[in-house]
Amino acid sequence: MAFPLVPSYVADSIFDLTPGALRAKGIRLVLADLDNTLVSYEDALPSPAVRLWKEALEGAGLSLYVVSNSRKSRRCPDFCAALGVPCVRHAGKPGRAGFRRALREAGVKPQEAVMVGDQIFTDVLGANRAGVASILVKPIAIGKNPLRAARYAAETPFRLAGKRKDTL
Repeated sequence: MAFPLVPSYVADSIFDLTPGALRAKGIRLVLADLDNTLVSYEDALPSPAVRLWKEALEGAGLSLYVVSNSRKSRRCPDFCAALGVPCVRHAGKPGRAGFRRALREAGVKPQEAVMVGDQIFTDVLGANRAGVASILVKPIAIGKNPLRAARYAAETPFRLAGKRKDTL
């Protein structure tokens, strides 16, 4: 296994991930982080662009499944209900359990899935530990939280190492 903090691929956003290209690589399931990956921390519902992306995934025969560490009681379930996708909340990333649960419920093997997230130390590390290809995207917004900005800065070497990779 490659170094677990290096993503399999780096993209600017979820919208750079074309469903046809993912499907051509044998991907059937897209696992995605919620906060700062699909939506900013401030937004409660999926944007029209996220809805269209999800529909494009489905049109290519792919499923979307949210795997989130969010501790807010209704945030993840309400967002996912509005989008029409299942979720694992309180996933415990970078632990493997949340990933394994999503894979099991979706009936998909790890090599048939990708995890899309904005954080190295939760999304990428957890996906890599679970045997799922990891795709790191830029955070939607760093916001006013100085700890979040520091964490993203600490991830820079791993983001750069992943950027050199051009395939899943």
